[in-house]
Amino acid sequence: MRVNKKYSCLPAEEKGIHIINIRAIEDIGYDQHESTLLNSLSKNPDADCKYGLYFRDGKRKVDYILVYHYKKSSAGKTLSRRAQQNDAGVRSSKQDQPLPGKGVQLEMGESEPHMDYHEDDKRFRREEYEGNLVEAGLELERDEDTKIHGIGFVKIHAPWNVLCREAEFLKLKMPTKKMYQINQTHGLLKKINSVIQKITEPIQPKVAEHKPQTVKRLSYPFSREKQHLFDLSDKDSFFDSKTRSTIVYEILKRTTCTKAKYSMGITSLLANGVYSAAYPLHDGDYEGENVEPNDRKLLCEEWASYGVFYKYQPIDLVRKYFGEKIGLYFAWLGVYTQMLIPASIVGIIVFLYGCATVDENIPSMEMCDQRNNITMCPLCDKTCSYWKMSSACATARASHLFDNPATVFFSVFMALWAATFMEHWKRKQMRLNYRWDLTGFEEEEDHPRAEYEAKVLEKSLRKEHKHKETDKEKLTWKDRFPAYLTNFVGIIFMVGLTFAIVFGVIIYRISTAAALAISSTPSGRSSVRVTVTATAVIINLVVIIILDEVYGCIARWLTQIEVPKTDKNFEERLIFKAFLLKFVNAYTPIFYVAFFKGRFVGRPGDYVYIFHSFRMEECAPGGCLMELCIQLSIIMLGKQLIQNNLFEIGIPKMKKFIRYLKLKRRRSLDHEEHMKKKQRYEVDYNLEPFAGLTPEYMEMIIQFGFVTLFVASFPLAPLFALLNNIIEIRLDAKKFVTELRRPVAVRAKDIGIWYNILRGIGKLAVIINAFVISFTSDFIPRLVYLYMYSENGTMHGFVNHTLSSFNVSDFQAGTAPNDPLDLGYEVQICRYKDYREPPWSENKYDISKDFWAVLAARLAFVIVFQNLVMFMSEFVDWIIPDIPKDISQQIHKEKVLMVEVFMREEQGKLHMLETWKDKDKKKGENCNNHSPRFSRSRSGSLSSCHSYPLDV
Repeated sequence: MRVNKKYSCLPAEEKGIHIINIRAIEDIGYDQHESTLLNSLSKNPDADCKYGLYFRDGKRKVDYILVYHYKKSSAGKTLSRRAQQNDAGVRSSKQDQPLPGKGVQLEMGESEPHMDYHEDDKRFRREEYEGNLVEAGLELERDEDTKIHGIGFVKIHAPWNVLCREAEFLKLKMPTKKMYQINQTHGLLKKINSVIQKITEPIQPKVAEHKPQTVKRLSYPFSREKQHLFDLSDKDSFFDSKTRSTIVYEILKRTTCTKAKYSMGITSLLANGVYSAAYPLHDGDYEGENVEPNDRKLLCEEWASYGVFYKYQPIDLVRKYFGEKIGLYFAWLGVYTQMLIPASIVGIIVFLYGCATVDENIPSMEMCDQRNNITMCPLCDKTCSYWKMSSACATARASHLFDNPATVFFSVFMALWAATFMEHWKRKQMRLNYRWDLTGFEEEEDHPRAEYEAKVLEKSLRKEHKHKETDKEKLTWKDRFPAYLTNFVGIIFMVGLTFAIVFGVIIYRISTAAALAISSTPSGRSSVRVTVTATAVIINLVVIIILDEVYGCIARWLTQIEVPKTDKNFEERLIFKAFLLKFVNAYTPIFYVAFFKGRFVGRPGDYVYIFHSFRMEECAPGGCLMELCIQLSIIMLGKQLIQNNLFEIGIPKMKKFIRYLKLKRRRSLDHEEHMKKKQRYEVDYNLEPFAGLTPEYMEMIIQFGFVTLFVASFPLAPLFALLNNIIEIRLDAKKFVTELRRPVAVRAKDIGIWYNILRGIGKLAVIINAFVISFTSDFIPRLVYLYMYSENGTMHGFVNHTLSSFNVSDFQAGTAPNDPLDLGYEVQICRYKDYREPPWSENKYDISKDFWAVLAARLAFVIVFQNLVMFMSEFVDWIIPDIPKDISQQIHKEKVLMVEVFMREEQGKLHMLETWKDKDKKKGENCNNHSPRFSRSRSGSLSSCHSYPLDV
């Protein structure tokens, strides 16, 4: 491999100068103090390159970093350095060395014949790959003598001509010289907007990008032939750091290394350990005394700080620094959090209404009235005794807080809220697309993934071995069938595992309730239900959090064995599997309490048993809605608090502390070396790599489900989600700015498959809330009693109407209470919650007519509620346009202005051609007047000249 001039770490004017290598002097035997003195007298080279943000010449900006591990014996270091000096003919400083050529590798091979074969193979692959990068036009510089021993860095710079070429290939829209006025509101709307701006001024971030703009530059896909259209007065800032790193990453993906018998891009080289990391650099430090102003520091102050939680996000600056895809995530999170404010207010009003009317609720008053001597049947066999209904007074009163007529209104409101939120986001998305010049942007098919190419190569090699002629191979469904089968079986197994764990928790609840009922103290027996419910929910919470992490890893493995072709396909399949597994994991315990608990218990004397010994659970006298509320609140709050505080804050802090301890140990070993300031790429290498937005979206989507799916049972869910998201935005911002390596900017015009998932959850929420109101709460039985059975048009007698009677002499043998006189008197008839015939009826204990009347009313309510709310949601969707009117006008205006620019350019070209034509005519006339003998040939040449521009 030839040594390219661009490999040099020197500026062009210094390449002829030969500078002695101080490290080489040390190796020869000079005193180390003299070299230290030389270093102290010379100018600090790290300051010239802004500590790693530029090449050693201080002029070429570092756009991307490749990191690799290397092993080199101490005996071979001197020989390799001398070989590099002799072969490359340029200086080798302590910090940076030219990339080696073939001659260097021969020397190294001779001096170190014992080098590990795998390390040698990786080095050869790196040489070829880096040589191909140079041929693609990139400029490279290597740094192996860093503080991090055994780690080498390759700095990559994209020169102007490469940036222009790739920007044209990628069809990047860049701002032109043409500026136009943005349409402004007039009249009353203008006054209202000015008042709103003054009111919201304290909560606006202090960044230039966030200020309202009255003019905008016309944007057009970059073209080298039309460079005169663009403002190129400052070429260094024309392409910002985000765009430069995107362009370099595209070249890295496209460039291949063929020494491993098959093509390898940067993703495959990273997967095989040839390089250990690849990332763009942050713009600089975000804290310190003498830190130069940069976008990262500004983001840290105005966005990634808990002290600015009340301010709007500087979304345009986030997009400028991290790219459109991450900018859209934070914009969506901001819109979602804003929309939670009205939902939280309405939820608080509904909850306060329940608190205000709890003393006026007749059913709970009847349950708490000790004068109503209602004796209830035992909750378990043998050990449990009869109990008074008034002992469940607290549960009944608490149930009214969440089970009242206002919750029905709140369910309808939240369904419309979800539809309005989706429409509002679509409009916001269109505004961002216009502002970020993404109108007309279409995602092109991405490069095939390295794993896909490897599978295709393996398939083609098998066919070549069988002497079959093959065209361009690709993976078919037959090749992927084993993976599809594994996916199907794996997902079914994981779902079954979730159900099995929930079933195990049910067994725990039943057995624990029976064990606690043996307690001789009345207080212990009265708190059995609360104790069992609380402990079971905590067990569910711990299991959900653990399985969340397990299912995330399993979903990734199942997606990997499918070998999707592109990164986009991989991401969509991963999201689908992870969402399916985590949805089932998070909501299965809640679904059980909402729709299955207390439905299949049987009746006294004929209970349903599990394993012939455990009785199925019953709901409390006030219904299962209160228990559903407890289950939902603990799982939602616990999941958010533990995952946010422990996983997102605690684990990164712990990793940072471990890195600090390692660094402190190294400093004690080599104090002088670590006194120097680290290079930017060394600091960024110690940060956590960016793992994608899937975990961030997934967390919010699951929360969106908690807010919408079972909101009828927990009106305060939007409030807790709002409080969590206010912290979540700043937490994620701080993580992106301070704790993660800078991700590669990715262009995107929407949030992708997540939008469809949100719409699906919104539709499902309508159905689930209809069933919760109808079957879980007592709303429908109360309505049926009020309008069909009440004698005076009030709810007096409702509790007695919902209870059936049982003759204790009909207990099965061995199931009657051991202490039938626990209440102080002998019980003949006990009551239980169900609609059944009394024991003195001809068809005793059969289902009564009241049951069928209530069931019919429940089903009718589900149908009416679902269709009505769906219709209202579709109406909201239809009445709110997806594209704001002013944005559609601005987009049309841009198209008209662009046509005018090109028409003016064409007119200028025609005018120039006519000018040339007139000049040629004058020259021809002059030739005819002064040289008549030569006029024929001259006129012929003129006629040909005239015909050329006319054809053009």
